[in-house]
Amino acid sequence: MMKYKIADAKCLVVKVGSSLLVDNTTGRINRKWLRTLIDDIVHFWQAGLKVVLVSSGSVALGCHHLQLKNGDLHLEEKQAAAAVGQIKLAHVYEEMLKKHGITVAQILLTINDSENRISYINIKNTLETLLALRAIPIINENDTTATNEIQYGDNDRLAARVAQMIGADTLVLLSDIEGLYTANPQLHPTAQFIPEVKKLTPEILAMADESISDHGSGGMITKLSAAKIVLSSGCRMVIAPGKYFNPLTRIDLPSQCTWFVPKTSPIKARKNWIAHHLQPQGILLIDAGAIIALTRGKSLLSVGVLKVQGEFRKGDAVCVLSENKQEIARGIVNYAAHEAKKIVGKKSCEIEKILGYLGSEEIVHRSDLVITAGEKI
Repeated sequence: MMKYKIADAKCLVVKVGSSLLVDNTTGRINRKWLRTLIDDIVHFWQAGLKVVLVSSGSVALGCHHLQLKNGDLHLEEKQAAAAVGQIKLAHVYEEMLKKHGITVAQILLTINDSENRISYINIKNTLETLLALRAIPIINENDTTATNEIQYGDNDRLAARVAQMIGADTLVLLSDIEGLYTANPQLHPTAQFIPEVKKLTPEILAMADESISDHGSGGMITKLSAAKIVLSSGCRMVIAPGKYFNPLTRIDLPSQCTWFVPKTSPIKARKNWIAHHLQPQGILLIDAGAIIALTRGKSLLSVGVLKVQGEFRKGDAVCVLSENKQEIARGIVNYAAHEAKKIVGKKSCEIEKILGYLGSEEIVHRSDLVITAGEKI
C-alpha cells in the first residue's frame, strides 16, 4: 500500500470531535492535548498548506458551564449550551494560534447554508478569501439557530461538505479509534483493521456502527457518509486516532490509520461536475478574442461577452458560445442575468460604476469554467 501523507496536501480540512477536545471528567478543554494539535496545524500552515479546522465542543463546554447534564438535552437546552460554549471554544483557538501570528476566523453553518445556492457561494467565497489571506477558519455547526430539520447532527459530514466546497484535497477525521475495522472494535475484539479503502462497497458500508462516546454525536456511520461526499469530489480522507499528542504529524509517521482514496483529483471532479452534471440556465455569446483567452486557461471577462441570453442567477451554470453559436465552454456564472446584461462588452474596471457595487472581475472564473469545444455533452 502506498503511504499517503498530510505533508503532500495543499488544502487541508481537519475535524476534531468533542470526545477528544473536552475532558469527560472535568467538562473542560483538554489544553495539554490541544496545544500539540495546534503545534501540528502551525507546522503545516508554515509549510504553505491552507488549513481549515472543523471543531466540535461548544455544547459539551456549555453544558459544563451551565451545569447541564450532557446527554438527552432538549433542543433549546442544547442551543443554550452551544451559545455559551462557542465563545469559550473560539477564544481558546484564537488565544493559541495568535501566539504563532495566525489570524483565526469563526464560521457557524447549518445544512441549509450548504444546500442553498446563494449561501453556498457566499460561504465558499468567504472561506477562499480567508485562506488566501492566510487565516485559519474555525468552523462548527450553528446549533444555536439550527432546528432538528436543518442540523447535520455531526461534524464529520459538515467537514466533508466544507472540504467539497473549497476543493480541499485532504480531509482528516480525528477519532477515538485508529480507523475503519470490519466491526466496532470496542464491541468486537476480533474485528480486523482496514488500512486503505479505494471504493465504498456495500461490504465496507456495512462495517459501520454507532458511536458509544459520551460527547460525540457521530460514529463510523457518519464517517463513511463523509467519505462518500469527499471521494466524489476527488478529495482523499483519513480516519486517524486523535487521542495521542501531535495527532496530525503522527499520521505521517509509520502509524495505524485508514485512508480513503479517490479515483480523481478535486479539480478534475469539479470540472466533470460542471461539464456533465449541471443543467445550463443561460447562454453567453463571446467574441474571438475571448475564445483565444479561454483556450489559454484564462477567465471569461465581461469585455469579451457580446450577448447574454436566458434568465439565470448568480451561481447557475451557463453555456459559453461563439458568435456562430458553437459551444466553447460551460461554467458557473458570477452574476445574475440582469446584471450580466448591463456589463456586456465593458471593462472590469467599469463594473462597480455600472452595478453600484464592486463585484467579481470575471463573468466566469477559470476555476469554474470547462472547455467543452469538441466534447460530446
